[in-house]
Amino acid sequence: MKLRLAERMYRLGTETAFEVAARARALEAKGKPIIHLEIGEPDFDTPAHIRQAACNALDEGYTHYSGSTGLPELREAVAKYAGERRGLRFDPTNVVVTPGAKPIMFYSIMALIEPGEEVIYPNPGFPIYESMINFLGGVAVPLQLSESRNFRINLEELESKVSSKTRMIVLNSPGNPTGGVLTKDDLRAIAGIAISHDLVVLADEIYSETIYEAEHHTILSLPGMEERTILLDGFSKTFAMTGWRLGYGIFPPEWIPHISRLVINSVSCTSTFSQRAAIAALTGPRDDIEKMQAAFATRRELVYNGLNKIPGLRCTKPEGAFYAFPNITDTGMDSRTYADYLLNEADVAVLPGTSFGEYGEGYIRISFANSEDNLAEAMRRIDRANRALPALAAEVSR
Repeated sequence: MKLRLAERMYRLGTETAFEVAARARALEAKGKPIIHLEIGEPDFDTPAHIRQAACNALDEGYTHYSGSTGLPELREAVAKYAGERRGLRFDPTNVVVTPGAKPIMFYSIMALIEPGEEVIYPNPGFPIYESMINFLGGVAVPLQLSESRNFRINLEELESKVSSKTRMIVLNSPGNPTGGVLTKDDLRAIAGIAISHDLVVLADEIYSETIYEAEHHTILSLPGMEERTILLDGFSKTFAMTGWRLGYGIFPPEWIPHISRLVINSVSCTSTFSQRAAIAALTGPRDDIEKMQAAFATRRELVYNGLNKIPGLRCTKPEGAFYAFPNITDTGMDSRTYADYLLNEADVAVLPGTSFGEYGEGYIRISFANSEDNLAEAMRRIDRANRALPALAAEVSR
């Protein structure tokens, strides 16, 4: 029998990071000493008290179903923690716990977007936004984030993208892949657009605790936004829990029964012993979390300074997350060709900017979730590789 896929499958994208990682591992298997800067994953282990909480939970019998929206005690912990971090108050009954944060994107778009309705999303941005919008029959409308604005949203352009078919705006601050951070004034203007056009906002704040000189603001704090905003957050980045698959959304109350039915029909619930570990993450000591954030700050300086000394590269200083997004246009290569060049000639795995949308052309993404020694060596390797490029050789020799 010949496989015949449903048409929607051809609208489904992927994350290039996993493809590049597979290629890099294949080269490692042949003896190449690859430095991995492609994966957006903290290189730290999950703190010990969180791991122990999971072990205790297994021994205590947390091996059965929970309610579709999560354990009541975790929903309470999420509401308290997320509220305190943002200076707000959330009701635990508005929290939905999911296996990873991506389901919140999926459920939100599935529940709210009719075929043909438009969703405005940041580009370059996390590739799953565009993928989910297309897969579920929406129309993905890219909003360009430009280096000249430190990768913040151009508010005039946002207003121009809104049409009679627009239903949702996706925000991501701090942003992946750029490290850009929206200001409170930005959010006020976006809120005004959302309210005047009766739009929903999906606020992806997964990197809200990985922020440097800037300050994190949430659009939920603005008048009129609580009833039209979905807050997406999770445990992967802040608590180094990527493999645990734990995320959550905070929704307006009348949306909860509908999101709950989507959970029931897809995954039933999130594993209960993992949820007990999540409670420990939110309520336990923060020493390890603060050490991780301090390490990211040090690494950011190393990478930012290192990249700007390499011929052919220039880099805006990221204000949040753990990514640098350097401009590579002076190398004379497009993003994909240059990323391949670094993998094959410098033994450094990075992602082409086009992995994050059409407006990522001319850039690469570097994850500095790696050791200082590896990052310093990666800067040396990239520098040597760039100095060997014909397009830069004459400039370097001057």
